Amino acid sequence: MTDINHDLEHDTEEVCESCSGLTEHAHEKSCCGNESGHDHGDGSLNWTNTIFSFVAITAGIVMEYMGVGGYIPRILLMVAILVEGYKPAISGVKALKKGVIGIDLLMTVAATGAVLIGEYTEGALVLFLKDLSMKLEVIAGNRARHAIEALMELRPEVARIKRNGDEIEVPVDQVMPGELFVVRPGDRIPLDGSVVDGHTTVDQSMMTGESVPIHKGYLDEVFAGTINLDGVLSVKTTRASAESMLSNILRMVHEAEERRSPTENIVNRFARYYTPVIMLLASILALTPPLLFNAPLVSSVYNGLVLLVIGCPCAFTIATPVAMVSALTSASRNGVLIKGSTFIEEMNKAKVFAFDKTGTLTQGKLKVTDVIPYGVSRDELISIAATLEENSKHPIADAIMELAEIENVPILPTSDFQSRTGKGIEANIEGEGYCIGNMRLFNENEIACPEDAIHELEIQGKTTILVARDDDVIGIISLQDKRREGAKEAVSMLKRNGMKVEMLTGDNETTAAAIAKQLGFNGYHANLLPDEKLETIEKLKSYGNVVMIGDGVNDAPALAAANVGIAMGGLGSDIALETADIVLLEDNLTRLSYIQRLSTTTLNRIRENIAISLGMKLVIVILAALGTISLWQSIILGDVGLALLVILNSIRISGLKP
Repeated sequence: MTDINHDLEHDTEEVCESCSGLTEHAHEKSCCGNESGHDHGDGSLNWTNTIFSFVAITAGIVMEYMGVGGYIPRILLMVAILVEGYKPAISGVKALKKGVIGIDLLMTVAATGAVLIGEYTEGALVLFLKDLSMKLEVIAGNRARHAIEALMELRPEVARIKRNGDEIEVPVDQVMPGELFVVRPGDRIPLDGSVVDGHTTVDQSMMTGESVPIHKGYLDEVFAGTINLDGVLSVKTTRASAESMLSNILRMVHEAEERRSPTENIVNRFARYYTPVIMLLASILALTPPLLFNAPLVSSVYNGLVLLVIGCPCAFTIATPVAMVSALTSASRNGVLIKGSTFIEEMNKAKVFAFDKTGTLTQGKLKVTDVIPYGVSRDELISIAATLEENSKHPIADAIMELAEIENVPILPTSDFQSRTGKGIEANIEGEGYCIGNMRLFNENEIACPEDAIHELEIQGKTTILVARDDDVIGIISLQDKRREGAKEAVSMLKRNGMKVEMLTGDNETTAAAIAKQLGFNGYHANLLPDEKLETIEKLKSYGNVVMIGDGVNDAPALAAANVGIAMGGLGSDIALETADIVLLEDNLTRLSYIQRLSTTTLNRIRENIAISLGMKLVIVILAALGTISLWQSIILGDVGLALLVILNSIRISGLKP
């Protein structure tokens, strides 16, 4: 936990470096990077100085109002100024030596100026309220990241391991892949693994956002941090604790926070110039009236100090990152891993959604529906097909191998094996040449095909595979994939939102047309090889920003080429986690509409935050010029209150639900 919080702290330091100046005490930084007398290296805050100052200031103001105590009220106020101000003073001077005019320097000048003109109460209140403002920002950062810390707390500390016939408790970081552990009803699963004995239902809601428990049985994967609800399981560890799916998700959430969006970069560049400009204006306001118009020096200096205390653009600079962090953590709570705030902005610009078919729109678990032999027996056709597909990892191969196992047909020796990407496989079996694949392969090899039979299968939405010996087709195998639940609904929602929705598939024209019509797509692109999917994505960009949704394995080039790549089924898939910009941890396409709403809501909140921040600062500048606002009022309205308003507006995002 310490390392992660250090990373979080580092992120916030970078966000507001423009308003703080650089300090050398990273263990005493607020969200604005200031040394303000509070230590929160572990995410906590030290309120001692704040409480002491509050008591001293309150006592001083009360005694001064009642006219008692002589010089004691001023002494109390000066003590409060010293307690709250000595660290900012040191930090401000250090930053100035490095050429940075930060909020530490501004607060020091404002407090010193207030004391010099006899406004002890104002000077003390300025430092106290600034300290309070920075603490509010730290609390906001901690609040926004609470979901991440909650995920961290899911990891059990120990696992019940079977060793030498005994069951012992071992720290999870000492358990090696291959070892067996036991999980009893109600326990959190300590490590990623594969079930070898028992069956149960598992609550994965904290990771996927899906409230319905998932049944787990023999050879099913289970994940660290999920809850075993009823049965007793024996599980074979597949990943060390540091490499678990939960650890990978946590790592990527933290990496996501470090990737700044274009808006964040623009805001930070603006903030670098804001503070020096305000300081210049404050100097002009303090000196010009006495020099040119013979105005009272004290009142002019006071008005300049009022303007000076709003010189920190903290509320402005936290307007974007707090909203983005709230969005990222909200998404992670709901089973969506977004790898950076830039992709939240890109999703808001999306005009086209392109879907892979197999494994995305469908479950990716093909079943053989028809076996049609020509001149060979059914068993012989299945045996040859399984022999050719034995070394392939494609879903078609998995389905054929499953049928071969059920039918108990032999797998024959092969030679001269050659895989033709996106087309099929060629090999010699017992001295004869065989091939298995789609129409593209057979057309290239100039092998005549039974087109009428193929067409009849394809108009039913089935995928057809041909098997040939030398130049003669010896059979057709058709397969069909079950449509993913929610696919049609997801397409419909995207179309209602004004999106152009296209399907990209390696399937033939007839099958692709049938499926596209069933699901309601605007259009489809069939017979695509992986590199042709990439080319299609580039062409679709003529309509605007493209979002590609794939399974994260075969679609890697297309996912990379799209403005935003979204991988399905990231829970259990290391490849999906690594290849895409956004990962749906559960196979739920309706989350796409949620991501769109999250993106729109987040950017609206950011615009509101920026408008509120700049608008309030402008109002205070005008009031300071007119001499109608006090020091303490300006810091409450322009800093403490403004920061709190921005924070509260931002964390509203965390309540958004799918």
